[in-house]
Amino acid sequence: MMGTPLHHGRLTELDALRGVGALCVLLFHYSTRFHELFPQAAHVPFSFIGGNYRVLLFFTISGFAIFFTLDRIRTVADFVVNRFARLYPAYLVAMLLTLSIEYLAQATQLLIGPVAILANFTMLQGFAFLPEVDGAYWTLTVEIAFYFCMIAIWKFIGLRRLEPVLAVWLLLRWLYWFWPDMPERLIMLLVLRYTPFFVIGMLAYRLWKGQRSLKQQAPYALLALASIATMETWDVTVMGCVLVALYVALIHGYLRFISIRPLVWLGGISYSFYLIHQHVGFVIMLECAKAGYSPWIGFATAFTVALTLGTTIHYLVERPVGEAILRWWKRRREGRAPLDKAAASRT
Repeated sequence: MMGTPLHHGRLTELDALRGVGALCVLLFHYSTRFHELFPQAAHVPFSFIGGNYRVLLFFTISGFAIFFTLDRIRTVADFVVNRFARLYPAYLVAMLLTLSIEYLAQATQLLIGPVAILANFTMLQGFAFLPEVDGAYWTLTVEIAFYFCMIAIWKFIGLRRLEPVLAVWLLLRWLYWFWPDMPERLIMLLVLRYTPFFVIGMLAYRLWKGQRSLKQQAPYALLALASIATMETWDVTVMGCVLVALYVALIHGYLRFISIRPLVWLGGISYSFYLIHQHVGFVIMLECAKAGYSPWIGFATAFTVALTLGTTIHYLVERPVGEAILRWWKRRREGRAPLDKAAASRT
């Protein structure tokens, strides 16, 4: 028996979680990661605990949010255009801006070679094992592989009986565990390092949407946690349990208290903010350190600049250009519909 839909309009708690994740990413990069890369530079006297877990939250959100696209597409081309419009315009501008700032500041430790730069224009540099313009872009390789897996499931299997497919996906992850020499590109393409976290988000969406009950989803959630527990360290296992509990609380309305405007707004611009914050922030903190300013001033300046640039890219590029691409695609698709119908009638 299906569950009752538990949602009421837009799930602002999800945007707020994105905002929390964005703050965690920034704190980790501007404290821990900056000190790792530039130990000689003055830095803020703290290291953000749990910074390595922030991407796991993002992956669960991606698993949840992928259905916002899959539930309204009609073709594979619809999906590809939707994802391109969502990701690429902001990515291109952020990448070019990051490169420009790195070259102007002569931040040689952050620069990459011309071949790698050209590969970054495709967003597929990770699959060629080439470095990213900004280290934060590594998660885009994971996301693109996840999109490939999901559109393949949508096209060739369907989403009606998704949970058994997810179980097989988790079992494949154990194959990766037992086969240490599995080709790296296959591991990347099947997202085997992060499968359970995407699965947690997908299970949560189906519960939130009323397509499945908590009782029906529980065995698959336990299978995802078992996959984490047998292949990851104890702290990642704890994080997996926390994420499952977090989504149960979110679905039942217990996280409404986090839907405060600043977090929801930050969640809205989080993609552009994520793309621009790391290396640009590093350059600013290095320049502030060279000028003799307090590391706290460098930290605050980097945060302010990253937030300003992220907001600008979101409102001037990510949203308007993405929406323009989708409008163009809709017009093109609607224009082709009469032609396709006429061709079908002649046959």
